[in-house]
Amino acid sequence: MNSSMAVQSNTERDPPLLRLEGVWREFALAKGRSLTAVRDFTLDIGRGEAVGLVGESGSGKSTIARLALNLLPTSRGRVYFDGQDLGTLPDTRLRALRARMQMVFQDPWGALNPRHTIGRLLEEPLLLHRSMDPASRRQRAVELAERVQLGSALLDRYPAQLSGGQLQRVCIARALATEPDLLVLDEPTSSLDVSVRADILGLLDRLRRETGVAMLFISHDIESVQAVCDRVVVLYLGCELESGPIRQVLEQPAHPYTQALLSARLPLDPSIQQTRIKLEGEIPSPLAAPPGCPFATRCPIAIDECSARLPALRIRPDTVFEGSSWRTRCIRVDTA
Repeated sequence: MNSSMAVQSNTERDPPLLRLEGVWREFALAKGRSLTAVRDFTLDIGRGEAVGLVGESGSGKSTIARLALNLLPTSRGRVYFDGQDLGTLPDTRLRALRARMQMVFQDPWGALNPRHTIGRLLEEPLLLHRSMDPASRRQRAVELAERVQLGSALLDRYPAQLSGGQLQRVCIARALATEPDLLVLDEPTSSLDVSVRADILGLLDRLRRETGVAMLFISHDIESVQAVCDRVVVLYLGCELESGPIRQVLEQPAHPYTQALLSARLPLDPSIQQTRIKLEGEIPSPLAAPPGCPFATRCPIAIDECSARLPALRIRPDTVFEGSSWRTRCIRVDTA
């Protein structure tokens, strides 16, 4: 974890920049059926803080990203940005807030118009959200390119002339153009090779320290989250199962699912012996999610009570670290 103590202690005192409060998201399907993508999800992100969401494909990560920016409405629950309920704001006020919360998508090739030059792509957010003359916009584009370590000579090129890593830097620069308070990054490195991925993660960590931007970082890769984030939230079938300071969760995972997820990692030191926890059975369909703990059908320590109702999130008081508490959704974990 590369964040400063000052950032964490500020998030303890200040109200959150982003708050998702008891959020559910259901999608109506044919024949009266529905799919529950997100279930009873609550999250606070403070100014300058980076929080990671990890989980397997289909766990609800990308849906939460879109709920956080009001790109999708909630079925239940509320989303607040800087104290304002996004679901109740008129379009004009919501449009004004867009400059303060930006998104970086997984696929940089699909996110950029191939007919526009890189310079034009970097200037577009300024055309939408800032009153600037052409010369000022061009100068800002040059500054943004330099900030993400792209040479200004690339501004006259087109997306097809850049590599995947360069294109993702363009996407990050575009997201930073309006000096947002929050970046939501949806699997920003999953389409890149390992060496380029490391460069992008280093860039994101540096930009956060330099600009103070808060981040919601979504990934299936815990190592990527560890490189950037202060806290981590572990998702399974649209439900938070564990969250807390990333160092604590990685070193002392409490929930059986987190333990299994971490056991699948390859240790950096090949001499370290690590026991893989193999889960039996398949992930239940979100069309027929279990009424109780979503992990109960595969959990090695589940009892009948686990399947009766959705367990509440439980906090262990002695694990508060720099204003961030450890919590888990498991009745078998001792929180006394």
